[in-house]
Amino acid sequence: MAAKISLNQLEALKFASIIDSLSGDVARVYLDSPDVIPHKFGIRISVFSKKSMRIKGVPSPRGKNPSITVIAEHKADSRYPVASSASIIAKVSRDREIEKIKDRLGIDFGSGYPSDKVTIAAIRANMDNQKATSYIRNRWKTLQAIRQLKINEFF
Repeated sequence: MAAKISLNQLEALKFASIIDSLSGDVARVYLDSPDVIPHKFGIRISVFSKKSMRIKGVPSPRGKNPSITVIAEHKADSRYPVASSASIIAKVSRDREIEKIKDRLGIDFGSGYPSDKVTIAAIRANMDNQKATSYIRNRWKTLQAIRQLKINEFF
């Protein structure tokens, strides 16, 4: 984020890298798009990838015969079983990593999601803990909101 790269761009870079690393013939890639315009996420991946791709919903350039069709949609995990499986694996992996971080820090910060009151309380309580803050994204709206002092905190 400090390099002016959005989370969507970072995700697209990683997806492109993963797709590029795949061996064998890959005909289709299903993505649960984080972008508000789903096919834009597919376009980003195709820009970052070394492989030739056709993005569903976007006309292919003339003369190009893309080898991979990218299907980027909102809620792809509810429409395509392969995306559902990947979503479950990602969630379990994330939860395991969160538990490792909690063990390293010795802090129960809940789920790590901004809607979690335990997470917000843990961040507030550890704003000066460099070990803890090294795990917190600096450019996070939730952190910006926490840093905003309430009027009664001045007195």
